[in-house]
Amino acid sequence: MLKFIARIKVHSRWKIAIKTLPFVIFIIFSKFISHYLGYEFLTLNSLFTAVISANIFLVGFLISGVLVDYKESEKLPGDLSASIETMADEALIIYENKKAVEAKNFLIKLLEFNILIIDWFYKKERTEAIRLKLTSFNQDFLAFENLTQANFIVRLKQEQNLIRKMLKRIHTIRETTFLGTGYAIVEIITTTLSFGLVFVKIDPFYESIFFVAFISFILIYMIFFIKDLDNPFGYTNEDNMVEEISLKPILDSKKRLEVYLENLD
Repeated sequence: MLKFIARIKVHSRWKIAIKTLPFVIFIIFSKFISHYLGYEFLTLNSLFTAVISANIFLVGFLISGVLVDYKESEKLPGDLSASIETMADEALIIYENKKAVEAKNFLIKLLEFNILIIDWFYKKERTEAIRLKLTSFNQDFLAFENLTQANFIVRLKQEQNLIRKMLKRIHTIRETTFLGTGYAIVEIITTTLSFGLVFVKIDPFYESIFFVAFISFILIYMIFFIKDLDNPFGYTNEDNMVEEISLKPILDSKKRLEVYLENLD
C-alpha cells in the first residue's frame, strides 16, 4: 500500500502527509475495535500528557539539529558550481591567450567532472571515482606551467582544494545520520503513545477519535519529516520524499561548459 501511495503524483508538500495516513488509519481502526470490545483500560491523566509533551520536545530538538546541516547543504551545490566555473574561466583565459590544446582538454575534463558529480549525487558513481578525477587535474596544472603565470595555477589549486572540501562535506552529510539514538527514543515513545491512545478511554467517543487521529498524525508525520530533512542529498532514496537540495546550479554549470566548448575556435 505504501508503494502504491508513493507512486501517486501529488504536490511535494503533501507526500509525507499521504505517507503518514496509512499508519493513522490503522490506529483509528484499532481504536474502534478496542472501544467496541471494551479494551479501553487506560485513563487519560497528567502523566500521559506529560509524555506527549516530552516527545514533542525531543522532536523539536532533532529538528533544530538537522536544520543546521540542511542550511549548510543549501549552499554547497552553488559553491561547487562556482568553483567549477572559476576553473573554467582560468582555462578559457589560457586558451584565448595561447590557443593551447591543453586548456581545451582541461575544459573537457571539467565537463566530464561536472557530469560525474551529477551522477554521484544520484549514486550512479562512487566517491572514489570523484576523488580520482579531481586529483587528475594535477596533470593539467603541470601542463599549464609553461603557458601561464604561477598565480593562475595557484588559483586553480585553491579551487581544487575548495571542491575537495565541499565533496567531503556532502559525503559526510549524506552518509551520517544525526543522533541516531535520538531517533530511536522518539520512535519508541511515538509507538508507545500510539498504542496507548488506542487503549485510553476518552469520553465522548467521537472526541477520542479526533484526538487520537490528530496526535498520532502529528507525531508520525514529524518522524518522517525529520528523517527526510536529515539527508538533503538523498535523491535516490524512496524515504526522502520532499526536502532535497536543488541541483540546478550544478546542472547550469554543465550547460555553460558545453557552450564554452562549442564556442572554442
